[in-house]
Amino acid sequence: MIVGIGLDITEVFRFSRAIERAGLLDRLFTESEQDAPIERLAGRFAAKEALAKALGAPKGLVWTDVEVLAEDTGQPYFRVGGTITDRLAQLGVNKVFLSITHDAGVAAAMVVCES
Repeated sequence: MIVGIGLDITEVFRFSRAIERAGLLDRLFTESEQDAPIERLAGRFAAKEALAKALGAPKGLVWTDVEVLAEDTGQPYFRVGGTITDRLAQLGVNKVFLSITHDAGVAAAMVVCES
């Protein structure tokens, strides 16, 4: 059963300007996520936003409690901990689907959570 769906679109240029603010990159991404081109970072941000929306965007979620990774095939997935794990358990989510795309200066992500 679908528990939540989230979608986010991020303008790459606008995102690149935003992360110039001191400390923002560290608040949004784990250390291993930060070593990526700006398009990929924008996609990872969109993925985290989409996940938060799929989870009902409760207060207290920590951005670095979710990491966006990719299989050898390129398929993206989440590695979660802390506040994200707690919210997934609270909702009874046992499977999370993630899709990310980049084109024409935007990055978009869609998340589907199932129980």
